[in-house]
Amino acid sequence: SLEEATETLGLTTLFTGVIVVPIIGNAAEHATAVTVAMKNKMDLSVSVAVGSSLQIALFVAPVLILAGLLLGQPMDLNFNPFELVAVVVAVLIANSVSSDGRSDWLEGALLLAAYAVLGLAFYYHPVIEGLT
Repeated sequence: SLEEATETLGLTTLFTGVIVVPIIGNAAEHATAVTVAMKNKMDLSVSVAVGSSLQIALFVAPVLILAGLLLGQPMDLNFNPFELVAVVVAVLIANSVSSDGRSDWLEGALLLAAYAVLGLAFYYHPVIEGLT
């Protein structure tokens, strides 16, 4: 199970939920985005990548909250300040990179560097007892 793998690998549940699960869960979309980018169709590649994030934020999360209420298992969006800052930083960087409608390798490197920094931050973020 996911909990056993997380414990065996020595990862925190926060890192697993924020970094590992999205990479594995969206592998098909990542492959599609890379494939169309290699065919020089950057607009489609960016729309696949950004569309997935928007779908989660605007559809899946609200549906899960409503389903949780109906099932008697509340799922609230209770984020700590660290997670909120990470989301704001990611949105600002993605917005600045995509605002001009063009992209190059340096902007891609900036996005990968931001992802690596956020990944390291979530990996080394201290675990708060009682919230796991």
